[in-house]
Amino acid sequence: MKVLLVAGGKPEYWPHLEDQYDFYVGIDRGSLYLLEKGYPLDLAVGDFDSLSPSEQKTVFDAAKEVKRSPAEKDDTDTQLGLAAALEKFPKAEILLIGATGGRLDHFLANLWLGVEPRFAPFLSQLTLADRQNHLRYLTPGEYVIRKIPGMTYLAYCCLTPVDHLTLTGSRYTLLNHQVAVPTSFASNEFLTETAQIAFDSGIVAVIQSHD
Repeated sequence: MKVLLVAGGKPEYWPHLEDQYDFYVGIDRGSLYLLEKGYPLDLAVGDFDSLSPSEQKTVFDAAKEVKRSPAEKDDTDTQLGLAAALEKFPKAEILLIGATGGRLDHFLANLWLGVEPRFAPFLSQLTLADRQNHLRYLTPGEYVIRKIPGMTYLAYCCLTPVDHLTLTGSRYTLLNHQVAVPTSFASNEFLTETAQIAFDSGIVAVIQSHD
């Protein structure tokens, strides 16, 4: 099961979408962008305060289901959208787009989805992507990271303190490194088509990027 989750970032920042998805979720203005790009809209989520009355009507008429929230709320629209998708499809692979490239506060809120306890059981299923970046979350363990064609840079962003971080198979390596505070080990590079990471505790976002 593949779910496409579309936040309100402008479509020019979207990655190239090759796959067909089983379920399409629009978050606030992302709902309108999905329709404008010719995609289905299975679920529209948010307060829709970024849409004009006529745009809201377009979204509400087209969506198979609408979950409208009050403008003043504890969760962001993206949090609500992700929670709704996982409630419906707890085992789905979820690609979140439109979540980067705009306001910095929105980006940070979206990045830190990975440290929320309610989403922790689903981190391996969640990917964030835009036209320049691909991000996946890792929980403790040993992993082989495969280079995505066209990507140049590899970063390991420790979103929490991390114990015994070991990086191999990349230009810059670490061995049993203790990360005391959130730290991004940026601008690393693959030496071959794969690199390896291992750690004992914490959450790491692995980011592949190109200029």
